[in-house]
Amino acid sequence: MSTVSLFGGASFPLGPFVPHESNPILRPKGDSWESANLYNPAALVVDDRVVLLYRAHAEDIVSHIGIAFSDDGVTFEREDAPILSPEHDYERFGCEDPRIAFIEGTYYLTYTGWDRTSAQLCLATSTDLRSWTKHGPLFEDFDTFATTTNPRGRTWSKAGVIVPQQIQGTWWMYFGEGSIYWATSDDLIHWTPGTSDREPMYSPTPGTFDEALVEIGTSPVLTDNGLLVMLTNGATRTVHEDGTVEVDYRCGQIAIDPAEPTKVLARLQDPWLRPQTYEDTHGLVSNVTFVEGLVKFRGRWFAYYGQSDTTLAVAIADPAAPFGTGLQADG
Repeated sequence: MSTVSLFGGASFPLGPFVPHESNPILRPKGDSWESANLYNPAALVVDDRVVLLYRAHAEDIVSHIGIAFSDDGVTFEREDAPILSPEHDYERFGCEDPRIAFIEGTYYLTYTGWDRTSAQLCLATSTDLRSWTKHGPLFEDFDTFATTTNPRGRTWSKAGVIVPQQIQGTWWMYFGEGSIYWATSDDLIHWTPGTSDREPMYSPTPGTFDEALVEIGTSPVLTDNGLLVMLTNGATRTVHEDGTVEVDYRCGQIAIDPAEPTKVLARLQDPWLRPQTYEDTHGLVSNVTFVEGLVKFRGRWFAYYGQSDTTLAVAIADPAAPFGTGLQADG
């Protein structure tokens, strides 16, 4: 089995990405565990097929992680049963929002364990994408919203991407919803944050599309000059006179130099993707484009994202097209 995890030949910024005309490419179906909402996938290329590990749930909003395969990156066949489901107290109301890395024959899956009080970044490993060993929450007593305008005041550590090659002789992870942090590991199982939750490496930027929160999105890809590029998610939060809150999620990008892996070298000033279509603007949580999967497949970049926490879509970039054409950035 041949699996690609760290994709090369990228540039910064990466794109332009154009949403596919067939979106949504996956929807909820039937009356099973994925009957109500299906979204937020991790992505890999295995044996020249795109593999998605996606989040889905029924009306109970208890999330499981399913698997789907594609020969063209757009048309997917999914398996009937989820590959990962809640088992423990820390995840009893959901296994959510997967990201994945393949390293030395093992798949490392990070996901959010949700107990309806704390969201905790968890880790599971597998050699075949079917049988998983869960290693539990990674960062207890860590609040990735600690320095934002909306601190959680309890354990909260969603979103984590593992760099599938060592930097400076150790393994690195970038994680966080609210702000972004870094952690290192000697064995890929036990992770230590590089700072306290009061010292993020990247925080929301006032007056921009990620002024309310920023969240790590996709696993890194490698540029020709050696930079790591990661797609991110950002949000604005508007409180209306009647007390209702409107949140708008858009997608950005950051670049990191492995020579200085604790610093964001550059950020995309305007979002490369924002809610536009009906599915982007209507759903369980409306006005959301939320990216978690990115692969280079047959010469093109495929970015997989959730639409309003309800359906799953893809945007595609052709490296031959210069950035600034195709999908117009918001700004």
